[in-house]
Amino acid sequence: MGEKRTYTTHIAVVASAIGLSLAAWGAAALTDPGAASGSGAGAAPGTSAPGERGGQTDKGPERVRPEQVPVSIAHAAEAGGSAVNITIDDGPDPRWTPKMLDILKENDVKAVFCMVGPNAKAHPQLVKRIVAEGHRLCDHTMDHDTSMDRKSVAYQKKQILDAKKLIEDASGGAKVEYYRAPGGAFTPDSRRIAAAAGMRPLGWNVDTKDFERPGTASIVRTVKNELSNGPTILFHDGGGDRRQTVAALDQVLPWLKQRGHTFSFPVRTTP
Repeated sequence: MGEKRTYTTHIAVVASAIGLSLAAWGAAALTDPGAASGSGAGAAPGTSAPGERGGQTDKGPERVRPEQVPVSIAHAAEAGGSAVNITIDDGPDPRWTPKMLDILKENDVKAVFCMVGPNAKAHPQLVKRIVAEGHRLCDHTMDHDTSMDRKSVAYQKKQILDAKKLIEDASGGAKVEYYRAPGGAFTPDSRRIAAAAGMRPLGWNVDTKDFERPGTASIVRTVKNELSNGPTILFHDGGGDRRQTVAALDQVLPWLKQRGHTFSFPVRTTP
């Protein structure tokens, strides 16, 4: 009789524990539908909110969250601190881009090249060289229309996405990581279009005005005087005679190093 009573008591305890577990499971299913199925379909810790860094991985097998690219205009350097970002617009150009690439290579500096779509299509060998040497690609639209902020959303979308396609094709499939509006003609719509396509809107802090060809000394002086504005410096390798820019870049990069600056890329996501 003692053994039978002990056995019966054990069954009652096990049944009670199972009941409590089922009750807890039922409560979880009511508050998180994903918990019931084990799919993780409900909101989970680490889910990226708008503007937060994406690319996080769930504990489940091979569940990688897509990267979240903010719509805000980037200026900061990924490396932070005293790092600066060299950005070069309007090319590629068969005369000036190779010279600038040579200077960048001599100084062990990486840059962002903001390309006009048809120029990339016309010079795929230069686009491929830019990628092979570790620089990043940026979409600078199809026609460099500085008034595109006053055009329709459909027009802006075509300018941005058609250029992205041409640059990707010319590069052999490399990622276009940024979008820079011609003349800074950003709109909320153009920034949204770019971010949705995986490209961070990219601004600048130091405009060298090199497109006006003010003289090499003036370009260098502008960099020195305006660097306190922020880390992203704007040069041009297309849109005209860029010999002054080439000469200025050759002086600016060693000067920046002497001043203790390192070189980085602009931020793409928000930490």
